[in-house]
Amino acid sequence: MKHYPIKRTFLYNLLLLVVTAVSADAQTTTPTPQWRPAYHFTPPKNWTNDPNGLLYLNGEYQLYYQHNPFENKWGHMSWGHATSTDLVHWKNLPVAIPEIITKDTTTWIYSGSAVLDKNNTSGFGKNGKAPIVAIFTADQPTQKKESQFIAYSNDGGLTYTQYSGNPVIDLNKKDFRDPNVFWYEPTKQWIMTVAMVDEHMVRLYGSKDLKAWTKLSDFGPAGYTKNGWECPSLLPLIVDGSPANIKWVLLVSSGGDHGPLMQYYVGDFDGITFKNSNDASKILTVDYGDAFYAAIAWRDAPRNKNTLLGWIQNGRQETYPWEGQMSIPRDLSLKTTADGIRLIQQPAAVVKSNLGEISAGVTVVKNKVLDESDSPISGVGNSNSYWIEAEVLLKAAKNAGFKIVQNKLKPDNDITVGYDSEKQELYIDCTKAEKNNKSAANLIQRMPLKPVNGKVKIQLLVDRSSVEVFGNDGEQVITTQIYPEVLGTGAAVFGKGSEMSMKIWDMSK
Repeated sequence: MKHYPIKRTFLYNLLLLVVTAVSADAQTTTPTPQWRPAYHFTPPKNWTNDPNGLLYLNGEYQLYYQHNPFENKWGHMSWGHATSTDLVHWKNLPVAIPEIITKDTTTWIYSGSAVLDKNNTSGFGKNGKAPIVAIFTADQPTQKKESQFIAYSNDGGLTYTQYSGNPVIDLNKKDFRDPNVFWYEPTKQWIMTVAMVDEHMVRLYGSKDLKAWTKLSDFGPAGYTKNGWECPSLLPLIVDGSPANIKWVLLVSSGGDHGPLMQYYVGDFDGITFKNSNDASKILTVDYGDAFYAAIAWRDAPRNKNTLLGWIQNGRQETYPWEGQMSIPRDLSLKTTADGIRLIQQPAAVVKSNLGEISAGVTVVKNKVLDESDSPISGVGNSNSYWIEAEVLLKAAKNAGFKIVQNKLKPDNDITVGYDSEKQELYIDCTKAEKNNKSAANLIQRMPLKPVNGKVKIQLLVDRSSVEVFGNDGEQVITTQIYPEVLGTGAAVFGKGSEMSMKIWDMSK
């Protein structure tokens, strides 16, 4: 079979012009700059969803992502491309892998992963230079079929050539997707996890060359199985800060009872089989919000970090000229708790360590005792783009926290991010401000969190149209989408009798 270089052909460019012209009148074209994140990734224009092919190469984070190059809605799935040195400022590059159009069929480039084939096991390298190999799901809508394709790059990931032997795995299934691949040194082979969607299973394959794949085992069903499984990935993580203590974590995305759900399993991997350490009925949740989905990790980030990146879904509102954004990147680890080994997520160290440089300034508040009235927060700017790290000593307070996106003209139209000391829950209450954008079940989102010596730690990341809340150094996380009014940029603290210390970074720079 012929190798097909993935380039913008005449047909591709013609389709771009036609689709753009036809759809221009049908789309919302009112710009929404008030909802464009300042420190979360968004494409310059058009639709994005799942992150794909995360690599760290030559001092740069490579981000590929599901993208519609033609419209500000889902469709024409291709791999968009951007790079960054700090995970905040991004260089946007041309589409790396566009949809494939032939006279017989259209193939959409669904989610997957990419690897640097250091030892040229695939044979795709040139002139002694290691190739990058992308492994992804080829979705052929007219044939109602998904199979696994590979493509390779010899120019550092800018452009890709389709492998002449595609598909490399084909089960003649309609829903079989999202391969995630890594090198497993003990058996010196590539390992793939891929979703058997309707079976609620993750299939594991092995390969010596990224081209010929052998089935190793299946995991599942387990945990949440009410909806199909997607975007699996398997990671080795350090437990309790000890490099000698490693457990494996399997991440799986699924539509939950109230929207997006990501669950995880903790266990062991021997190169063939993943064994769950918990009962099969146990559901462990990555994020308690209604917007975090399809996350995968940079496996080779600096300082041996596994850094997770997810898609924050846009909800009911339309944004323009883009739609969809990525989460804050999160460094992953494991911690032994009274309930067992659990996932810890912290905003990536590479971002946190640079807050002073990437923000417009920091405000420090020490041991502020809160009275009956809400206290406005200085230092948050006026654009709903800020980062707060707070420690709350509850004392006699039953509730304490923050009121955000406050509008002086509509005082009852804010969002509350608070801690309920009686229920021992951290929550986001969007009842007042987001009743038209969320289902009734999602207006209040809660996660369990126990105080430590009467204190809770809250990291509150607000970025114009998203809120991420990390409790007690990443023990639990809530992510949600918001759509504040233009004048709704105020913020305050509340909690009579509690004592609060804070660092506040204005991220509107």
